[in-house]
Amino acid sequence: MDLPILAQGASFSPMHLFLQADWVVKAVMIGLAVASVWVWTIIISFVLKMRGIVKESEAFEREFWRTEDVDAYVKAHGKSDLPVARVFAAGISEWRRSTSGKSVDRQGTRDRLATAMDATIAAESEKLSNRLNFLATTGAVAPFVGLFGTVWGIMRSFSAIAAEQNSSLAVVAPGIAEALFATAIGLFAAIPAVIAYNRFSHRLNQYEARMGRFADGFHGMLSRELEREG
Repeated sequence: MDLPILAQGASFSPMHLFLQADWVVKAVMIGLAVASVWVWTIIISFVLKMRGIVKESEAFEREFWRTEDVDAYVKAHGKSDLPVARVFAAGISEWRRSTSGKSVDRQGTRDRLATAMDATIAAESEKLSNRLNFLATTGAVAPFVGLFGTVWGIMRSFSAIAAEQNSSLAVVAPGIAEALFATAIGLFAAIPAVIAYNRFSHRLNQYEARMGRFADGFHGMLSRELEREG
């Protein structure tokens, strides 16, 4: 008597479950699958991007602290798209504006330098974290979207029981399997999204702190230059 159930169970492949699902459950599955693909796209692109940025930033800072001609360094690297280079460019730009007059307000210059570089650090950090909001949203929402598909599939199974007046596993199994498959897709999208978001947030915090340390060191160098000119 179990043979029909086993025969049907053999066809419970992901593709079969999708094709047999109700249109509502199909829409949930498609939405979650698209979200999962986008999550992995963000993860891969962010890893590659941050790896390149960190490596180039290390080279930038190492070369900067070794240089003896800041003006030449500005000409060579002042227009770089590297976040730490933009912090450097913001400091140089504010320095030139603040020291271009006949009289220089040293304390005001220090304050403006700090403000300019801090604002640039915040802007660059926000730019780097732009797409991470999708990871946070997917991690929070995807399980509930999958749960919605699960509830809908189970309701469909109960409807089948009522229509056929048969509570056999052969009647309810397809709908329950579809429902659980929707949940599985939701978790497949949410779990890597949550892990990646937490990891990448930590990585961004580290890089933001690195830019802050560079800005502090550069600010100190310019402050000493102000004292020599005074």
